[in-house]
Amino acid sequence: MSGADATEVPKTTEEKPVTSSAVFSMFGGGVKKEKKDEEEDRGDVSGSNKAQREAAAAAAAAGGDDDDQVPESEDVHFEPVIRLTEKVEVKTNEEAEEQTFKMRAKLFRFVRESSEWKERGTGDVRLLKHKENGKTRLVMRRDKTLKVCANHYILSDMRLSPNVGSDRSWVWNTAADVSEGEAEAMTLAIRFANSDNANQFKDAFIKAQAENDAAIGATADDDDDNEEETKEEETKEEVKDEEKEELVEASKDS
Repeated sequence: MSGADATEVPKTTEEKPVTSSAVFSMFGGGVKKEKKDEEEDRGDVSGSNKAQREAAAAAAAAGGDDDDQVPESEDVHFEPVIRLTEKVEVKTNEEAEEQTFKMRAKLFRFVRESSEWKERGTGDVRLLKHKENGKTRLVMRRDKTLKVCANHYILSDMRLSPNVGSDRSWVWNTAADVSEGEAEAMTLAIRFANSDNANQFKDAFIKAQAENDAAIGATADDDDDNEEETKEEETKEEVKDEEKEELVEASKDS
């Protein structure tokens, strides 16, 4: 071999290929990643991340099958501030009456000042018969609010008349409706879903009139009897007083 050939060529350092991670590191990506890892390792001591990691570690230690199980919460019992020991009963002033008729309808009132019909409400019209005196009254309440829109006794002088020739509506006059709190004369009209319902109402209305006439007549007779008994008792008291006076005068003369 020649001298030139015997001279050893120094070996160059083997160049490593430039990877994408190295390029990313050149532009600061590596620093950010390290910083991000450092932040994740540091975490929030008082935040939810630490709690989540601790819960995950505890679940992993207990077993892989329990990862999806929610830990049971403590059974917390709160005592009520106020105990309702008594049941409050709402009175409707209908406790002493029995219902003899009920039908859904719409009620109107005639306003004389404007000569027009105004709606009073929609609800159930009912006939309620008193259990003791046997008198029947008509009561109607509005839906939802249950506010009274008709309340009066059914008297013999009331006449049901068809409303403008309708076969499902009736009109009548009452001299003392107390739905507004005070007795007031009203002209009322009621309309039903069909003629059959209207006729059932008419039959129940007429029956109530007859029963009220009998009940009022019986009450009048009882009042007359009571009045006669009162007069007899007053007469007896007067006789006794006169006898007492006579005895007093006799004792004086003697």
